Amino acid sequence: MAVYRNDPDLNLLGQCSNEELQLLVSILTIDPRDGDTRWTESLTGSTEYRILAPQHRLYWPLIAAELQRYGANTLMSLARLGQGVLYREILDDVCQKLDVNYNQKSATESIELALLMKVLEKSLNTMTPDVLGTFSRTLQLDLTNPTPQLILIAVQAAIRTSSLAALELATVLSASVINSLGGIATWGTVAVASRVLSVIAGPVAIALSSAWMISDITGPAYRVTIPACIIVAWLRQQHISH
Repeated sequence: MAVYRNDPDLNLLGQCSNEELQLLVSILTIDPRDGDTRWTESLTGSTEYRILAPQHRLYWPLIAAELQRYGANTLMSLARLGQGVLYREILDDVCQKLDVNYNQKSATESIELALLMKVLEKSLNTMTPDVLGTFSRTLQLDLTNPTPQLILIAVQAAIRTSSLAALELATVLSASVINSLGGIATWGTVAVASRVLSVIAGPVAIALSSAWMISDITGPAYRVTIPACIIVAWLRQQHISH
């Protein structure tokens, strides 16, 4: 059983709703290839989970500990006394895995945004011109002839001037993670902007949910830590915007 290491970057989970935490729980525990429980997970075997789920807020440290444990696996290190590694180490490892350009001395939320922009870049490169146009119009980017590069520039500019833009980006990409993993979790009562909901439906959703997130990732632990970092980035933006 994983033991939670006090982690300033994961303590925000204690302020999340049950519905928000469900998204992270699903990433950590469900294998998208067959919909069964991951054989590597330990969360669902805990007494707290069996008794309290889906009241995830009551045992959020165990959820955080499970992510830390997967992080230890990606870093090829042995967890000591059931403890994994801190989230910042996991985030750094994920960014290096995906060739994210970022400053290691930056704040965690800044590195998460760099990760999200890399994910967006990969997704945009799979879109047809028509889908790029739909995506641009839905996010109100006001681009006459949207290309992946122009959309990236516009999104970066929007993020610099509005925290809402960062939240919308995180929401869209978190939803794409859920879709790419076979819809193993639903947004349920998690409130998101109506225009973001329209993005995660139709052809844009298919493009955003492209299989690179899974098929191009070697190692089962990365299939957990990469989407988990995207979900945590969204949860942090939710917290920042409130």
